[in-house]
Amino acid sequence: MTNPYSPTQAPDPLAPETGEEGSLRPACVMTFNANDPCGAAGLCGDALAIASVGAHALPVVTGSYARDTGEIFEHFPLSEEAVTAQARAVLEDLSVQVIKVGFVGSPENLSAIAELAADYDHVPVVSYMPSLAWWDENRIDSYLDAFSELLLPQTTVLVGHYSTLWRWLLPDWSAQTNPQPRDIARAADALGVPYTLVTGIPLPDQWLDNVLASANEILVSEKFERIDAVFVGAGDTLSAALAALLASGSDLGSATSEALSYLDRCLLGGFRPGMGHMLPDRLFWAQPESLTQDDADTACDDFPQALTEELSHVTKH
Repeated sequence: MTNPYSPTQAPDPLAPETGEEGSLRPACVMTFNANDPCGAAGLCGDALAIASVGAHALPVVTGSYARDTGEIFEHFPLSEEAVTAQARAVLEDLSVQVIKVGFVGSPENLSAIAELAADYDHVPVVSYMPSLAWWDENRIDSYLDAFSELLLPQTTVLVGHYSTLWRWLLPDWSAQTNPQPRDIARAADALGVPYTLVTGIPLPDQWLDNVLASANEILVSEKFERIDAVFVGAGDTLSAALAALLASGSDLGSATSEALSYLDRCLLGGFRPGMGHMLPDRLFWAQPESLTQDDADTACDDFPQALTEELSHVTKH
């Protein structure tokens, strides 16, 4: 089945290498993130989104969540030595076009990743800041401080929800009106980030704006109608897709617009595999158009038989 999100060309300077028989190899994206055992976000979500838009994921495990589709119960970080060893083994072997950073669990891991990014400072870094409201307040403060001091100076594009970035980057905002995306981008720029993608900005009539901005201008503004559901993993999906599109040669504006459109389609095709929230369907394009939700539920209930009889016809999630 053809993937409509596979890149058709990859111009310099991020062009993938040519394979032995002349075909283009997919660009490589190294992603630092936590393992998510329910597949909602983390490394699983990154890998699916990166592959879906035509790049190759190099997943570095920074820890693991204990969570389901409804809530996060705990996070167990790996040591910075384990994170560094994983990444350096790959970086010394493969050509990496973009680095993506999600939730890595500790200031020590942020320090290790910042050091790696500095050593490979020709590689763009896409950093995603999720909501940390589930975490202990003291650990949140330490993590955000380390992120600001160590990783933001290495970051090319910062991605985050409007409310998350506002609380983090503009904690003393006292104006009578809410901050604009450029206000958030200016705050990020002061910490070393040239571009900020602010998502989920509320608009009238159930619409949301998503704005890519620098300190001086708005580069992209894409509006989408709000979907009446709670999703887990949307931010990781967007930032991973953006990283993959940049790695495959798209310019920043085009990559941002395409990544936002991709996320919208993932959410429109979202599904609920458990008793908690909805998950984006990062492989929505692989679903037959005739497959209804009832069909998908039946396939999940009777998976062994469905696998035997229909695997060659239906991609199941």
